[in-house]
Amino acid sequence: MSHRISRRRLLRNAFWGGAGILALQSGTPAAERSPNERLRLAFVGAGGRGQANLQALRHHDIVGLCDVDERRAGKVFEEYPKAQRFRDFRKMLDALHAQIDAVVVSAPNHIHAPASVMAMRLGKHCYCEKPLTHSVYEARVMAQVAGEKKVATQMGTQIHASSNYRRAIEILRSGAIGSIREVDIWTMAAEGGGDRPKETPPVPPGLDWDLWLGPAPWRPYHPCYLPRQWHFWWDFGGGVLGNVGCHFMDLAFWALELRHPRTIEAQGPPVHPETTPRTLTVRYEFDARGSFPPVTVTWYQGRRSPRVERGEAPPWEPGFLFVGDSGMLLVNYSKRLLLPESKFADFKPPAPTIPDSPGHYAEWVAACKTGSPTGCNFDYAGALTEMVLLGNVAYRVGKKIEWEPATQKAKNCPEADAFIRRPYRPGWTL
Repeated sequence: MSHRISRRRLLRNAFWGGAGILALQSGTPAAERSPNERLRLAFVGAGGRGQANLQALRHHDIVGLCDVDERRAGKVFEEYPKAQRFRDFRKMLDALHAQIDAVVVSAPNHIHAPASVMAMRLGKHCYCEKPLTHSVYEARVMAQVAGEKKVATQMGTQIHASSNYRRAIEILRSGAIGSIREVDIWTMAAEGGGDRPKETPPVPPGLDWDLWLGPAPWRPYHPCYLPRQWHFWWDFGGGVLGNVGCHFMDLAFWALELRHPRTIEAQGPPVHPETTPRTLTVRYEFDARGSFPPVTVTWYQGRRSPRVERGEAPPWEPGFLFVGDSGMLLVNYSKRLLLPESKFADFKPPAPTIPDSPGHYAEWVAACKTGSPTGCNFDYAGALTEMVLLGNVAYRVGKKIEWEPATQKAKNCPEADAFIRRPYRPGWTL
């Protein structure tokens, strides 16, 4: 069955090649800003990903820098001596909201929603690293607030802007491999596990541990959490799935116009109350969507797809394998391959229909200035993040959950509520 797009649908999705039912959020109306004007930016998180985002946006005016760890951010502070420095993003936004146009959030996952929502409620455009949020509930709030405030938004899944993804989608939608009912996504990354340390060493100079914890439950400082191992503690991150799931599942989510899964089931090692699993398999089942049939998307963490193990596809890392009734398409960040190769030796790819992106950051900057669309706006990114994080929810409850998106409830599993929305520490709100 071919999934060629009607002329009306093609026109509707022409700019970014179509998230289909996914609404494109826009930013400030074009009349309000010149396309050549520099943005005035504030950054929540200046080290790590914050430093990379600063480098990408360095040609704009860096007005404020916020980081709770002066050791990690000290050199960055020195590179931008004119920027005002803060430890608490709430104080920064209170002090600078009249002096900035947009906010870039590059802090750990559990800070994403509190910082981004506060910025958007102040009418500021927002760029936030992936995953968009730490919890399923926060993802929905982020999308709602972005839509209400009509600000320009972009999640930091930079690969979404690649030409390779666009050409892969064109092949898939041309009907070359027929109807797609299965997608296998894998990574050999296997990190996580372990118990909370009993030692309570002193907090290093320059680190505000209380602010680093933010809305998460209080615990003593230990170096096992920083600078990146926090990803593998439930209070702060979502493990390998939470860390890279939005990257690796993005192509399937976009190409097949996915939104909310009907059921989610996960298998892995025994659940640890504190730390995320090293290995994990998650099965997401989606109903039919327009001309797209029902599809099952399976996440393999710490192992490759069984189809790779059987020799049906090469062991790319990571790999995204679309299984149709007439063939398969294997994709990763930089390349794509139709399988079996002998069948598609003479295949001619369809003419490009999805315009190339000017660049992931450039999309967002243009949206801030002119109101043009972005590919990973928070409506799209919020739904993608919900899907990804529901895999962790299903794993932690230990059963197949039936998802009801309108209420954000697992209708067969009330115990999932505790993992869908996390409580905040006193003094912190969304």
